[in-house]
Amino acid sequence: MSFGLTNAPAYFMNLMNKVFMEYLDKFVVVFIDDILIYSKTEEEHEEHLSFAKPRDHKLYAKLSKCEFWLDQVPFLGHIVSKGGIMVDLGKIGGVMDWKVPKVVKEVRGFLGLADITKIAKPMTSLLEKGIPFNWTKERQAAFDELKKRLTTAPVLTLPDLTKSFTVYCDASKEGLGCVLMREGKVIAYASRRLRKHEVNYPTHDLELANVVHAQEDLEALFVRE
Repeated sequence: MSFGLTNAPAYFMNLMNKVFMEYLDKFVVVFIDDILIYSKTEEEHEEHLSFAKPRDHKLYAKLSKCEFWLDQVPFLGHIVSKGGIMVDLGKIGGVMDWKVPKVVKEVRGFLGLADITKIAKPMTSLLEKGIPFNWTKERQAAFDELKKRLTTAPVLTLPDLTKSFTVYCDASKEGLGCVLMREGKVIAYASRRLRKHEVNYPTHDLELANVVHAQEDLEALFVRE
């Protein structure tokens, strides 16, 4: 595939989905050219590796860029293992060294990584139209706290789609939040700040909006075959 084409990542991702379609979310996860094959036992893993054959589609992997039989693997800024999903310590330096935003665009870029609604509130107000950029002590404190939270995130439990989950939701006049759990262990968090019209919602409407938010944000884990 030629370099520089704007639609190249989307085209290649579509190709990978077609190649591994029958195995996706069963024992294969694909993100562009990063392919993870996961199993519960070594015997099962050997069988899974024999199924996934990109060469059948005239695609070939470079052996020097492949790793096999790993107990844990870095993937999209996280470390994935049988114990759960945790922050990749190798990525922490970049977060802690993140420069203080000077313009609204830089604030938006940081919040795209770390939009924890309640803590980020002093910063999110800068994204509203007509608000002058003024980096206050309160916003600096929120910025520092968000970086700290990102680098000390708890280990998330891997979802077992054969078992039931529990979703806890809570809404306030600032934002919506929910947590997906199984047997007392956290699988995923989701939150967002309220939209302008939602600020006027009565309590029961806010709670219902939060249920919808949880379903939309965690849809991939709710939908079963």
